[in-house]
Amino acid sequence: MPEVVFLHPDLGIGGAERLVVDAAVALKRRGHTVTMVTSHHDPSHCFQETRDGTLDVVAAGDWLPRSIFGKCYALCAYIRMIYTALYLAWASGIEYDVVICDQISACIPFLRWFGRNAKILFYCHFPDQLLTKRQTWLKKIYRAPIDKLEEKTTGMADMVLVNSNFTANTFKETFPSLADVNPEVLYPSLDVSAFDGDVEPAGDLVPNGINTLFLSINRYERKKNLGLAIEALGELKKLVTAEEWKQTHLIMAGGYDDRVTENKEHYMELRHLTDNLKLNDQVSFLRSFSDAQKLTLLDSCTCLLYTPSNEHFGIVPIESMYMKRPVIAVNSGGPLETVKDGATGFLRASTAEDFAEAMTKFVKDAGLSKKMGQGGHRRVISKFSFEAFGSKLDSIVNNFAK
Repeated sequence: MPEVVFLHPDLGIGGAERLVVDAAVALKRRGHTVTMVTSHHDPSHCFQETRDGTLDVVAAGDWLPRSIFGKCYALCAYIRMIYTALYLAWASGIEYDVVICDQISACIPFLRWFGRNAKILFYCHFPDQLLTKRQTWLKKIYRAPIDKLEEKTTGMADMVLVNSNFTANTFKETFPSLADVNPEVLYPSLDVSAFDGDVEPAGDLVPNGINTLFLSINRYERKKNLGLAIEALGELKKLVTAEEWKQTHLIMAGGYDDRVTENKEHYMELRHLTDNLKLNDQVSFLRSFSDAQKLTLLDSCTCLLYTPSNEHFGIVPIESMYMKRPVIAVNSGGPLETVKDGATGFLRASTAEDFAEAMTKFVKDAGLSKKMGQGGHRRVISKFSFEAFGSKLDSIVNNFAK
């Protein structure tokens, strides 16, 4: 059976990390020898499977800088990933037949040149060059060779997987020179065993006396458009009675890393927005929560608010639906494939008014959350089960390594 290495930049807490951890667990359960190699792994800020011995994790290259005077994050990430690939090939002593890498493709030629003839599979969550803005000519000059490198090196993989049909189409549009590459869709999934255990009491996580609890779960990054949830809550106040408003609350739970400047800045921006809209009594903030706390939040909430536009997939709506909680999401990107409008939640334009209109339905109809939640649970089981995900990945790896 093929031995597999996962090569990932930073095994922190995020959607991409959740996917590769799930993929590694799925292959290990099917008998593969699996090792995760990364440039950074902090046992206090990671998913449980990477710290409790479920998965073997090797970190190399964390001594390399993450930025140069607060700039050049992409360049440094590329250098760190290349170093980690060279470590894997030259110094790790790890045996492997297949390397599954993601996020940064710059490591692929080094795996190709020095990687013992292993097959290389690249999982494209979304083209990296579309995840950053080029607002100045200097940024355009800086990004131009990095973007070219991304396209060239992605084409050197033996196989490309993507997380949705939306990402597959975006891949084709973004990389015109890779017209002969046909990415295969492998939807992310849930390891539902992590969601079927006992849920801890809410305690201080959830305010008392709340009938309608809205929840946002996403990293504190500007591209996640978290301000939309807060602004929508402000609009909701205009649409409900004073008593209904008094019993409505929003929890902003987000991945947060003190090493990341944007996390700190955006958190303060959201606090200022809440203050300016005079919503402090109706909004709570939670940073870097545990898996157990996330389950408690999902179990306690009425509805999840998912605010990113053109999100390539989005695992949090899947988690919410499995926990029988409906989702209000922006009507673009991955949620178009995961959330069924009117059945498991609502898909709306990325405006505070449109989100507030959908939120009102849950305030006015106490039974709607349960009804839609049950539909969402059934949808996840049928389309995004961990078993289906693992079986497909296992088949790909076994055929791939022949």
